Amino acid sequence: MINVEVDENEVRELYLKTLKEKIDEVDAELIFWDTKELKRRTCMSWNTIQKEFFFDPRFPKRKVGGKWYIYAPKAKEFLENWLFEQCKF
Repeated sequence: MINVEVDENEVRELYLKTLKEKIDEVDAELIFWDTKELKRRTCMSWNTIQKEFFFDPRFPKRKVGGKWYIYAPKAKEFLENWLFEQCKF
């Protein structure tokens, strides 16, 4: 008879590590976001985005034709800083 024991903590750590790698891989694939992706990433409506930070000169965006393109790496950095700026300590 074979008896197999599984260390649940080890399995959990392996799962979380693999999940993080896959998330990082997907994030690395997107260089630009469009407004739809920006709304998805921030969980905000388009009106809220425009009201809160879209027209901030520090926000990395360019309009090409009639479509906005947001440079994803800089946008993430901006959004992290912007969120902390909103917190009044």
